[in-house]
Amino acid sequence: MPQKSSKVAIVTGGAHGIGLATAQLLLENEYRVAIWDSSQGPLDSLPKILGKKMKVCLALRCDISNENEVQQAVRNTLAQFGRIDVLMNNAGVMDEKPLAEVTLADWNRVIGTNLTGAFLSAKYTAAELSKHRGCIINMASTRAFQSEADTFSYSASKGALIALTHSLAVSLGPQVRVNSISPGWIDVTGEPEKLRKKDHEQHPAGRVGTPDDVARMVLFLANDANDFITGQNFVVDGGMTKKMIYV
Repeated sequence: MPQKSSKVAIVTGGAHGIGLATAQLLLENEYRVAIWDSSQGPLDSLPKILGKKMKVCLALRCDISNENEVQQAVRNTLAQFGRIDVLMNNAGVMDEKPLAEVTLADWNRVIGTNLTGAFLSAKYTAAELSKHRGCIINMASTRAFQSEADTFSYSASKGALIALTHSLAVSLGPQVRVNSISPGWIDVTGEPEKLRKKDHEQHPAGRVGTPDDVARMVLFLANDANDFITGQNFVVDGGMTKKMIYV
């Protein structure tokens, strides 16, 4: 079991997908982890998934687009662990509709979670992160640089998140390092057998990504030994965005 002096990481959207894989890897590396998620069902499943690691894990229901809920989640995290060293802004939602059908409420829901939620989480953890020379890791996307049709709010939020990353890095440094990760195609279905040969072959790396691929980059960026890296965005996509495609 980690010692009381072990570091504390917050993972938003941490009850499933990339967030859960990251939380598990951080726990394996003696972090104490606060998992914030807006969905109660996945949170309720964590004891079965994490087993004994739940002793050093805090599961909190939190809608990060809600300022009051973020403030309360920060208070609860500090009450449980006494410090915050890492914030992983991972929570995100997507809306796919033709432009004529996208309502302002649709737009605001995605921007509220993906961008405003990251801002609020950074705002209310910054003082604690500064005390411990901590770091923020924002989960952007290769959709910040390229798009499929009808993903307006998602692509916009991820592009803005990269800009927020370097703004926070300049504003909070040197006490707090801030970087972002832009995953490409990451299979979070839990059913890799359904992937087709051509799905893998379109990646120069030869395969579709897994949540663990991203989690390992989070662990790298959280490491104090890498304290010269800040304000940067890291693409983890198996080389897919570098491949020219002619049809």
